[in-house]
Amino acid sequence: MTDFSLIETLRYEPDAGFVRLKLHLARLKRSARRLGFAGADRAQAELHATVQGATGPLRVRLTLDRNGAIAVTTAPFTPLAGDTVWRVRFAETRLSSEDKLLRVKTTRRGVYEAARAEYPASEIDEVLLLNEKGDVCEGTITSIFLDDGSGTLKTPPIACGLLAGVLRTELICQRRARVARLSLGDLAEGQLYVGNSLRGLIRAKLGV
Repeated sequence: MTDFSLIETLRYEPDAGFVRLKLHLARLKRSARRLGFAGADRAQAELHATVQGATGPLRVRLTLDRNGAIAVTTAPFTPLAGDTVWRVRFAETRLSSEDKLLRVKTTRRGVYEAARAEYPASEIDEVLLLNEKGDVCEGTITSIFLDDGSGTLKTPPIACGLLAGVLRTELICQRRARVARLSLGDLAEGQLYVGNSLRGLIRAKLGV
């Protein structure tokens, strides 16, 4: 399949610049190299040009297509309050651990849109997915983390069929998280979190 673009969604703060910029650019370049997409080396310049003169926090979305065309859009961004708790549920829709494109952030989002559509947005903040084996994978827009009291968060391995999230990568590199397969039963034994680079780590409450 070639009818998709690569995506990076970043947070921009006027005083600090792009949050986790190096990790976002590294993922974009790695994905572009793996899939044969041109133009990733121009992404940083395009990002900086787009936010010139910005005076408030922004959600910045960059896409890169196979031919090297880059598009950057922005929208005002309001950070979540520190005590935010998201309501989450698991979807009937399943991911495939054999689908290696799930490891890359792209505009091919049919499976995530199907999962999100299973619940009203007014009732659920995020929808989580399992793979065909019943392994916990990820949310439609977040990585999953479990605090089981060991002092290090657990997060599912890429091999289960999920995205190498930028926040996930940072927490693993900082040794604040480690890779471990998780089951639904495991989630009942600790505090669940979801998160991404835009919003950070968010406490989550799993509904039934």
